[in-house]
Amino acid sequence: MIQIKELQKLFATEEVETTALNGINLEIKEGEFVAIMGPSGCGKSTLLNIVGLLDNPSGGEYNFFGTEVAKMTERKRAQLRKGNIGFVFQSFNLIDELTVFENVELPLIYMNIPVKERKTKVEAVLERMSIMHRRNHFPQQLSGGQQQRVAIARAVVARPKLILADEPTGNLDSKNGEEVMKLLQELNEEGTTIIMVTHSPYDAGFSHRIVNLFDGKVVTENFHV
Repeated sequence: MIQIKELQKLFATEEVETTALNGINLEIKEGEFVAIMGPSGCGKSTLLNIVGLLDNPSGGEYNFFGTEVAKMTERKRAQLRKGNIGFVFQSFNLIDELTVFENVELPLIYMNIPVKERKTKVEAVLERMSIMHRRNHFPQQLSGGQQQRVAIARAVVARPKLILADEPTGNLDSKNGEEVMKLLQELNEEGTTIIMVTHSPYDAGFSHRIVNLFDGKVVTENFHV
C-alpha cells in the first residue's frame, strides 16, 4: 500500500535549516495497524502529514497504491486523499458551528455524494459509534470522548482504505481512551489500514508493529501479534 524510500523533509527559514525527516525507509501493507513512536520533535507528525498527502517531502520517493506522489501538486494530492484517507486528530478538529451530523457528513459532501445516500451513510456510522442520540448537538455540547467518536465517525464515513491517527487518545481520560483504541482496533480487523502516532506504550500495544523514530530516522521496528 505504502512504499517510502529515503524520504527527506527540510524546513528552512532565513536563519536556519532544520531536518525533520532524514532518509526514512518504510513499507506498510494493506490491513496493517502500525504505531509510530519516538520523542517529541523526532519527525512523527511530519511523517504522518506526508503519508496523509497534506505535505510534500523535500526528497526521496513515496508510492501510494503504486502511484508516485512525492512531487504531486496540492490539487492532485487533495483528489487522491478523497475517499482514500481518513484523519483522526488529538484535538478532534470538529467544526463548532456544525452539528454532529453535519460534521460527519462533510467528507461525503466533498465527494459529491447525493443527499439521500449521505443521510444513510452518516446515520449508519453514528449508530456504529454509539453517538446517534447526539446527532443534533454541537461539538461544545459533547464530552471529549464523544467528540473523538464523532471525529472517528467523520474519518470512516467514506470507508477510506487508510486511517491516520495523531495521538487519538491524547486529550482523553483512560476509560474513553481505551474505548477509542478498541474502535480503531475493530476498524482494523474489518480491513482498514491504520497508522497511528502515539506516545503511549499502552495504545501502541493495539498495533501489529511499532516503528520508532529518532532524529528523523527509523531506528527500530518491533513486530508483535
